[in-house]
Amino acid sequence: MSNFAAELGPTVDVDSFRGLMTQFPSGVAVVTALDADGRPWGMTCSSVSSVTPVPPTLLICLREQSPTLKAILDRDAFTVNLLHSKAQAAAELFASGAAGRFDLVRWHVSPSAGGPHLPHYAHAVADCRVSRTVHVGDHVVVFGEICQVTHRPGNVPLMYGLRQYNTWPQAEPNGLAAPLAIP
Repeated sequence: MSNFAAELGPTVDVDSFRGLMTQFPSGVAVVTALDADGRPWGMTCSSVSSVTPVPPTLLICLREQSPTLKAILDRDAFTVNLLHSKAQAAAELFASGAAGRFDLVRWHVSPSAGGPHLPHYAHAVADCRVSRTVHVGDHVVVFGEICQVTHRPGNVPLMYGLRQYNTWPQAEPNGLAAPLAIP
């Protein structure tokens, strides 16, 4: 550690960290997997990020005690369902931890052997195989090489920030965003 980093002092408390991260809106995803017995597991996750295009890799961060994480590690595979703007109810369901979540939604498993797809709620889906895991605090960062991508055009992403759901703004008719008004 450099002398400069040491001078910064101790890390902030959990509430300060959460307060910071609410200021950074992100897309909403439901990460799904099948356990060793073929049972579906899933959870709402906003900790999803691209890593590199070669090989095509993304990462997800899950609590160490998450049953979804256990299912991912059972099969070394998972699916990221990027939710569309009309899927807030699905986001809330999979964030709730309620038993029987998959009994309340339509889903199917991809032929590529990823996890459950949520076709009525996702505008894009990525099936991934686990390439690496890293423990950080009480979470595990899972790196996944993307084996298959499915797009469902015509939907805009569901977003989460400032502790509320919102949608991506609609594009102008020409497909571009409206011009910025710079003072």
